[in-house]
Amino acid sequence: MGRQHWKKIWVGSAGNMVEWFDWFVYASFAPYFAGAFFPSGNPTAQLMNTAGIFAVGFFMRPVGGWLLGRVGDRRGRKAALTLTVTLMSASAVLIAVAPTYGVAGYGGALVLLVARLLQGLSVGGEYAASATYLTEASDPRRRGFASSFQYVSMTAGQIAGLGLLIVLQRTLSDDALHGYGWRIPFVVGALGAAVVFYLRRSMLETEVYEEDTSGSGERGTLRALWRHRREAFLVVALTMGGTVAYYTYTTYLTKYLSNSAGLSKQTATLVSFTALIVFACLQPLAGALSDRIGRRPLLITFAVGSTVLTVPVMALLRHAHGYWSALGLTLLALTVVTGYTSINACVKAELFPTGVRALGVALPYALANALFGGTAEYVALWFKKAGAESGFSWYVAGCAAVSLVVYVGMRETKDLDLARVDAAEGAGESSLTTAS
Repeated sequence: MGRQHWKKIWVGSAGNMVEWFDWFVYASFAPYFAGAFFPSGNPTAQLMNTAGIFAVGFFMRPVGGWLLGRVGDRRGRKAALTLTVTLMSASAVLIAVAPTYGVAGYGGALVLLVARLLQGLSVGGEYAASATYLTEASDPRRRGFASSFQYVSMTAGQIAGLGLLIVLQRTLSDDALHGYGWRIPFVVGALGAAVVFYLRRSMLETEVYEEDTSGSGERGTLRALWRHRREAFLVVALTMGGTVAYYTYTTYLTKYLSNSAGLSKQTATLVSFTALIVFACLQPLAGALSDRIGRRPLLITFAVGSTVLTVPVMALLRHAHGYWSALGLTLLALTVVTGYTSINACVKAELFPTGVRALGVALPYALANALFGGTAEYVALWFKKAGAESGFSWYVAGCAAVSLVVYVGMRETKDLDLARVDAAEGAGESSLTTAS
């Protein structure tokens, strides 16, 4: 892979890392600021309120996917990536300065809600823009490896957030963290976004986009996407199981270990932090493997593993009373999830022609995340509050089973030539028919 390819991957990944740092620190620090925005009471009820606002951010992601996917297809991947990081910076500033319930009543929760809506818009476009950019910018023979850096950077953002949380837990008192310490990561996120904005202004556009000769009139439009509705529905279905599993073992895990298993917040955070470092290292290895054996084998392995292992793993995690047992189970689950996360970006991007690729990835993926990923934490807490916590494990396994059916039936996309996808578009064919 040439130097220019690595430069494009670096710039795209660095921005993605900051985007997802801002997105995930909300969930990581929620136990500390939940009481600041909602009246005192049951801790689970307070977490459900903050989880509800977290989920609302996901419901803005389809809007962001449509708007920013359109920008990416009509104005270029660079323009979309620059706009997403601007929105994320603004949302981080809002959360950092939001007034508490004691100062402004529910006005603080309203500011929190507006910030999450802006984050939803930003991330809704960021995923597709970065997935498209990394896929198009890479060597065609190493698209799986290159696009795996999307989840490397996403996970790096979460690791950075958890690392900051660990530092703050060890340098500030618990009262200080609940009082003002939780604002620090959002200040850091806003500053990081400003740096990435500068980097993305000078980033290079992909050759695939620049060389695209398709007409610009319908680029990035819903009408153009409708001609590829089969691929769009495929993206929703193949995302369903993966996004639920991913958010279960990343976003929700820390709360599960502390709120259900009874581990301290510090131990639960350290388990997540360590597991995510290993998880990030696994992504390029699995991506490179997919370049050799194909995307479908990895997707099928993930779906089978999640369907069979989720219930026993979650049950054992609930009774994990120490760092090492919790870490071992978490690593097992995340290794299985790697079969999805390492390659899902390139699989989706490979399904669509250049003129609708960003929108084609963004909108259906954002819809699937709004319905399944964004609600995973809230659904888990709902089951817990209802006294049937194990029901959530069956829910996760069921979503994986649905995606398994899709993986078994879909065609391989590893050797697909992106230029042939555009040629098929010009001939009025489905891009699925060009897959080998």
